[in-house]
Amino acid sequence: MKLVFTHSFIRDYHSLPGNLQKTVDKKLKLFFDDPRHPSLKIKKMQDPRGIWEGRITKGYRFTFQMAGDTCILRRLGTHDVLRTP
Repeated sequence: MKLVFTHSFIRDYHSLPGNLQKTVDKKLKLFFDDPRHPSLKIKKMQDPRGIWEGRITKGYRFTFQMAGDTCILRRLGTHDVLRTP
C-alpha cells in the first residue's frame, strides 16, 4: 500500500502539538503495517465518495480514501474534521 498525503492532511498535522504528532506517526505506521488493527477502529463514513475514518486517540481522528493500492490521507484532527472529511 502506498500513502499519499493531501495538503489538508499535512496542514492539519503541522498544527498539532509535538507529542500528538508522535502519536500520529505511530498510528500511521501501525495503519501502514496492519490497516485492520483493532486500535485504529477503522470504519466507513456515510459519504458517497467512499471516505473512511480511523482513530488516533480518543479525541482525534484521521480520514482517508482508497484508490486501488493507494491510500489518500485526507484530514486529521478532532471530531470536527469528520464534518469536512
